[in-house]
Amino acid sequence: MGLRHAMLAGAAMVLGLGGPTLAQAQTARETPALAKPPQYPETPDARLTQPPQRDPADLQVLFWTDAQRSERFRAMEQWFAGHEVAAAANPRSLPAGEPLGAELQAEISRLMADTGTAGVMVLQDGKVRYESYGLGLGPQDRWTSFSVAKSFTSTLLGAAVKEGRISMDDPVTRYIPKLAGSAYDGVTVRQLATMTSGVKWNEDYTDPNSDVAKTQSFVIEHGGDAIVAQMRSLPREAEPGAKWVYKTGETNLIGVLVENAVGVPLAEYAKAKIVDPAGFAGDLFWMVDPRGGNIGGCCLSVRLADYARMGQFALDGGNGVVPDGWFAEATGSAVDFGDTGFGYGYQWWTYPKGTYGAQGIFGQAITVFPDKRLVFAYVGNWKTASGGPERGQLLDLARKVAASVE
Repeated sequence: MGLRHAMLAGAAMVLGLGGPTLAQAQTARETPALAKPPQYPETPDARLTQPPQRDPADLQVLFWTDAQRSERFRAMEQWFAGHEVAAAANPRSLPAGEPLGAELQAEISRLMADTGTAGVMVLQDGKVRYESYGLGLGPQDRWTSFSVAKSFTSTLLGAAVKEGRISMDDPVTRYIPKLAGSAYDGVTVRQLATMTSGVKWNEDYTDPNSDVAKTQSFVIEHGGDAIVAQMRSLPREAEPGAKWVYKTGETNLIGVLVENAVGVPLAEYAKAKIVDPAGFAGDLFWMVDPRGGNIGGCCLSVRLADYARMGQFALDGGNGVVPDGWFAEATGSAVDFGDTGFGYGYQWWTYPKGTYGAQGIFGQAITVFPDKRLVFAYVGNWKTASGGPERGQLLDLARKVAASVE
C-alpha cells in the first residue's frame, strides 16, 4: 500500500471518530492573508510515519476486539499514517506530591479493574498525587486520544489568534475559501469552535445514511478535498449561533482552517505551541487526514503524563501561547445544556462548578478542577465507545478526588 493509499484508507476510517453518539455503533480586526494551503506530508519538524501495509478491514477501529484495542490504542502509529514531533527539550518536571488517601486509592483501583483502565494520573499544583497503569501501558508509552484531540486543536486555534493569523469573528470562508457558496456562508470561526454553525449534521454511526457514515465515500471520491467537499455539501437547519449540534466534521474543519492560516500541519504547530511550552516528556503522534495534514477532530497519541501536562497547561492559562483569558473563555460554557450545569465551550466540555474537560471515546478524558488546582487524566479501553455508565462513574470519582483535597 503506497503512502497516499495508506493515508486515504486510514483517514476514511477515523475522520468521524470521537462523538458521544459513537456508543450507538457498539450498543472585527484585519487579519493577514492566508498562508499557502497545506501541501505536505512531511516537514523538517514533523516526521511522517507510515505503518506496514494493512488490509483496510483491519483498520475498522469500531470493530476491533477488546484485546485488539488494548494493544493497538498504545501503538496507533503501527496502524495509521501520521506525523510525529519530538518531546520538549526541557520537559516539565512533575514532582511527587502527597499521595491520595488509602480509601481513594482503593476506589481508583477498583474503577481501573472494573472499567478497562490503561492509566490514571492526578496532579495538584503540578505535583503527582496519584499515578497507576494497566492494560500493558507504561509511563513511557503513548495512548490514543480520540476526541480529546479536539481540545488540542482548539488550543492551536487560540495560538493562531494570539499571533494575529485568525480572528474569531471572521467568517470561516475567509480561511477556507472552498466553503464559499455553501451553508457555511455567514458562519464565524467562533460559531465553528462552539459547534453552533446551524449546519445540519448527523453523527449517528448506526445510520448508514448519516453524515459520519458517508465520510468514507467522500474520501474515496474526493481524496485530499474530502473534508471540505463533504462539509460544503451539507444543508442549513438553523441560523448561525442558534443551535448546538455535536459535529466532529466541524473540528476537522477547524484543523483545515488553522493549517491554512499558519501554513504548517497541526502536529508541527503543536510542537511549538503545546509540546514545548507545556513541557511534554514524550513525542507526540498525530494521524494525517486525506490532505496530508492532521485530523483536527481526532487521533493524536501522547503519554498519560503528557495528557496531564496538557490539563495543567490549560489550568495555568497557556503560558503566553494563547491570548490572555483564552482558556477562561474556551472552557466557559458558550452553550448550556438546559439547567444541568453541563455545556460546551471552544471544543471543551463544561461541567458544574467551573470544572471542564476533554473527552474521547472508549474512556479518554482530561478533567480540570480550577478551584482545587487539580488535573485528573485518564486513558482507557471501555467495552463500548461511550462507556455507558462508566463516563458518569469516572466524572463522579474525579469529583470525589477533587473534593477530598484542599
